[in-house]
Amino acid sequence: MALEDDIRTLGKTPLFDELGRDALRLVAFSADRLRLGAGDVLFREGEAADSGFVVVSGALTVARAGGPERAVGSGALLGELALICDTTRPATATAQEPSEVLRIARGLFSRLFDEYPDLARKLHGRLAARVQADIAELRSVEALLRR
Repeated sequence: MALEDDIRTLGKTPLFDELGRDALRLVAFSADRLRLGAGDVLFREGEAADSGFVVVSGALTVARAGGPERAVGSGALLGELALICDTTRPATATAQEPSEVLRIARGLFSRLFDEYPDLARKLHGRLAARVQADIAELRSVEALLRR
């Protein structure tokens, strides 16, 4: 039954919600399940990142040094950029309570592109739009700082 629950969770998760049932099954079956206790650190700011995580249950806090904390729960995707390129963790993720996450390795994510080329096109468009929005936001912050 856990596999079906994982498929349902992935199907509600941004980025993975574009996948069909077969692809969701592949991800759910191939992902590593990690259990965290309250206070356990999933990853730390500055660490090398080679995978993303989908929160299956529980709640985590994501925080940058000196920045505000953000609480995330079931269905949240953490580390999506690490699914497609080498990067470092921009924040620290800590379990607020007993939690479970699915660790999705970059290699597994790349395999989805090989096996589901339509997915690659959809995700490319989605990620390109996100990058453009981030660039626009940075430009507006830069303009404010110049004043």
